[in-house]
This record gives sequence, structure tokens and C-alpha cells, in this order.
Amino acid sequence: MIRILSARDATALLDRKTVRLQEAEAVVRPMIENVRARGDAALREYAREFDRFARETFVVPPAEIDEAVAGLSDDLRAAIGTAAANIRAFAELQRPPAFDAEIAPGLRVGQVVRPLDTVCAYIPAGRYPLVSTVLMTVIPAQLAGVPNICLTTPQASPAILGAAGLLGKTRLFLLGGAHAIAAFAFGTETIPRADRIVGPGNIYVAAAKKLLAGEVGIEFIAGPTEIVILAEAGNAAWLAADMLAQAEHDVEASAILLTTSRALAEDVAREIERQLETLPTGTVARPAIEKNSAIILVDAITEAVAWSNRFAPEHLSLHDESLIDGITHAGSIFLGPTSPEAAGDYATGPNHVLPTSGVARLRGGLSIPDFVKVISTQRLSAEALQELAPAITTLARAEGLEAHARSVEVRSS
Repeated sequence: MIRILSARDATALLDRKTVRLQEAEAVVRPMIENVRARGDAALREYAREFDRFARETFVVPPAEIDEAVAGLSDDLRAAIGTAAANIRAFAELQRPPAFDAEIAPGLRVGQVVRPLDTVCAYIPAGRYPLVSTVLMTVIPAQLAGVPNICLTTPQASPAILGAAGLLGKTRLFLLGGAHAIAAFAFGTETIPRADRIVGPGNIYVAAAKKLLAGEVGIEFIAGPTEIVILAEAGNAAWLAADMLAQAEHDVEASAILLTTSRALAEDVAREIERQLETLPTGTVARPAIEKNSAIILVDAITEAVAWSNRFAPEHLSLHDESLIDGITHAGSIFLGPTSPEAAGDYATGPNHVLPTSGVARLRGGLSIPDFVKVISTQRLSAEALQELAPAITTLARAEGLEAHARSVEVRSS
């Protein structure tokens, strides 16, 4: 059964687990070096060992993609269309603008926005084939104008292949795990080198992304998924369902409810047990609920807000929308009791590839800016340069960089 704790006794939940990631790094480090040294030969060995790979090539042929698209049910095709439309609409709102502006007479500054050349979207397909992650990773890259979008997944899930086929303009590869991350970081005989790799994965994928950050761009290192819910009152069945929706992802997932009401805490705990009895994914959800999750009793809702900000959750559910003014750290926020986190996982539009393990202190979810470069521009007239020259040359000489100063002065001599 889920624990009911005081805020004082719940401080251990603020410390994310790092030992398992360190252990995973030790496992994947030699794999990375093997892929770097041996390319496709190493990939084939790992693919056979971990994914029972028996194909001639890692590339999914167009005919197989077309077959997967044709095999999509009408309901799934419609759901993909609905979700994709909202994802596109929201992503467009996050597009960084190009501009050119005069900020002083003769001095124009601006920025141009250019897409990355090649990106790779990693799509897990182990316990669950995450069709929605295809949409969440590929659509922003397409809108950003990335010319070479690769999608890699360890298994040929018809739903994943079909969703990618519907989106189009994407090369598909059957390759998963840490060796897939290494392949797209370095490039091999058949795998293109990516500028950035995005998307969630298991702990070995996360470890590989951590070790290869710098060799290749990543969005962030994703740990186990998590939700924090703040509610002083509410429907116990709804709250329990939201917690279980997170817990069923992974035995390492965490679901935390903060409330001022002991009665609500006890009702939710009982409701979780009741719903677990019939939940098909209960063998995954129960360990997550019992080991990593809790209901935390606080004296005031402001204490819950402060605790949540320290935790910096991937998902934050606020049953009282007015609390948002006090929130400083969260990956994505769900406002009001009729805004379940599952809606954001699939179809509201905001991206579900979100920072975990406290990384929400630093950034939000995946978006078009992850797939572009924002390049600044500056243009000076002769008069503007003359006006700025004293500031430029004084600063240059204060730093001991005489050639900098002379490069300005030579233009007025």
C-alpha cells in the first residue's frame, strides 16, 4: 500500500536515485567504445544479443512502412491526426522568431533561425510501444525544418512504423539501446551521424546519452517518470487514477500527492488499492506505488508548493489553479481537476518529452528550439562604428587585446 508521510519524513523523496545510473554507465561505456571503433559490426552483435535482430539492414524499407500505415485502424489513425494537429499548433507557438532591429542610429542587430542538419528521435518499444513519442519528437523537428530526421526504435512495432509513415519525411531504423545512441553520436557505415538525439529510453539509453553529451547534442538525460499532485480536496478516484497512470510506466516511476487533508489521503490510498486490483499493468504499477511513491501530509498548501519547487517534478498537477503563481520549477503543469496528466501525454499539444530528476529547475520540455540554432547578426554603418569606437577600444585595451582595438581604429584612419 502507498505510504502516508509527514513532510518531515518525506525529505528522502527529494533525493533522486543516482546509483543505478552510475551502474548503467559502467555497463555502456565499453559498448560505446566498441561502436566507435567497429561501427556496424559492433551494432550487429549488440542488436542480435539484445533485440534478436536478424535482418540484413537496420534501415526499415519503404514497403514495410507503407504496410504499417495501411494496417492502422481507423480509430488509431484518427487519434494520431487529432494529437498531431494539437502538437503542431502548440509547437508553432514556441517557435523562436527571426528579427532585425535598429537599436541605435546605424546599428542594426537581429537573429536568424536555422535548423540542425540531422537529428535522431529515439522511440522506446520495450514494455510499451510509445506511438505518441513518435509524434512528440518528429513533429517539432519537421516544423523546425530539419532536413534529415531519423527515427530509431528497437522493435518493428506496426503502430510506431505506421505513425512515422503518416508523418512522412523520416528515415526509420531498427536499432535500440545504448548502442543505438552511440551509433547516431558517431555515425557508422549505415547510420548517419546526428547533431542531436532526443527522446526517452531505459536507464542504459539515459546513461549513454549522459556519456555522449558533447559528442552529440541531447535535450536532457531522462530518469524515471514522475508526477506531483497538489490538492487540498478532490475526487479520490480521480487522484488515484492519475497516480496510477504515472506508476504504470515503470517500476521506478514515482507518484506523489501533497495534501492538507488526512481524510483525503486515506481515501486516495484506499482507492489506489481498489483500482490496482483490476489494473492490467498492476505488476508494474504496484512496485512503483509501494517503493517510490507517497501521499504527503502538509500543514498548509503553501508548504506543498515549496516542497514541489524543491522536487522540480516532470509533471505537476494543481487542482487549485491559483497556486501556479508560486510555482517556479516544473516540466509541465496540469491545471484543474479535469486536466489529467494523461491528456498531456497524448493529445493536448504541449510536448510530453519532459525533464525528470530535478532537471525541470533548468528547462522545460522538448520544443522547436531544440532543433534549431539561433544565430545573432549585427550591422554597423560607418557612423555607428565611430560612435561605438571609444567603448570598444577602451574595453579591448582593458582586457589587453590591442589588435581588437586597432581593428576598429584602422577603419577610421
